[in-house]
Amino acid sequence: MESSVLCPLRPVLLGYFLGLNALMVSSRELTVHAGEPALLGCMFQSVEGKRVTKVDWTFSPREHDDQVDYVLYHYSNLSVPVGRFQHRVSLVGDLAHNDGSLLLRDVEEADRGTYTCEIRLELESRVFKTHVALHVLPAEPRELEVHVGDTVPMGCAFQSTEEKLMTKVDWTFSPGQHAKEEAVLHYSAGGRGPPGPPQSGGRFRNRVVLVGVTAHDGSVLLQGARESDAGSYTCSVQLGELAFRKTFALLVRRREPAALVTATAPRPEVLGGTQLLIVVGIVCVTVLLLPVLILTARRIQGSKSSGTSRALEKSLEDRDRARPEKHVYSSITTWEVPKEEEPRDRSEATYMTMRPVWPPVPRNPPGQAF
Repeated sequence: MESSVLCPLRPVLLGYFLGLNALMVSSRELTVHAGEPALLGCMFQSVEGKRVTKVDWTFSPREHDDQVDYVLYHYSNLSVPVGRFQHRVSLVGDLAHNDGSLLLRDVEEADRGTYTCEIRLELESRVFKTHVALHVLPAEPRELEVHVGDTVPMGCAFQSTEEKLMTKVDWTFSPGQHAKEEAVLHYSAGGRGPPGPPQSGGRFRNRVVLVGVTAHDGSVLLQGARESDAGSYTCSVQLGELAFRKTFALLVRRREPAALVTATAPRPEVLGGTQLLIVVGIVCVTVLLLPVLILTARRIQGSKSSGTSRALEKSLEDRDRARPEKHVYSSITTWEVPKEEEPRDRSEATYMTMRPVWPPVPRNPPGQAF
């Protein structure tokens, strides 16, 4: 995780005493991710023990820009947030100790710019002014997807211009929306003695390491991710009276063998409005023309059948005409002409003659020889 860029306090005396007026100015820089809080410090040392009477915070989107917007003003023990910062800022410094620090929650990219704090003391003509240049980075992903065995970094830093020590860090885990939370890691720097080492418990023992690199960074590293580690992780960081919470959703997948990896079939494209209209039009035209096409096909088929029948009849007629004439033979009974009696010992003979059939010819009267 990228840590904030902190510049040391560089008090510069820009004015000099001209009667009753003097101006004390210091500058700082801070870098945060969008969606996270930012603590803008405004502190000074005073030996006179005078009470703070007025605190003003203003914002300028660009350096040396004449456009100045009020963020918050404090007067007579009353703090009033103003404008688009109305529900995101609060005065969190201890005014009794000359601390007018401002807490800006849910930082947006539009919050990039220069913030100016002005503090005035009771019966004091001097004005103590602090400039804070705020740089905003894109938001970090809150949904993490890893494979079994991977190492998972989870960042949780409370960015501040002040060197306030982190007093407590707690990480908890919940496998489901209504499931009981489990302790992942606990770190406490309270007490008079030196802070003890971070303690991880349960199934996260020896697998969660605190890797924060600054005094207000509670980032951790989860080693050897398991499928049962999938769920929600919540970080809580405390800087004195201030607390910051951040939640991650972790999804752990099995690592599939390379041989089993197959190409994913492309999803069918959804037709747009124009394409869908064209398809519907084509279907309607096809439905309307289908009866016409059927009638046309039947007429064409009937014409072809009639032509074929006529051609077949003509072929048969031509074949009958070309066939040679055949003669028809029949048996004709001859008339017996009486002849001289022959000897009885001769056998009677009957003769049959086959002749062609011609048109009838008048026969000779009986008893006339041929």
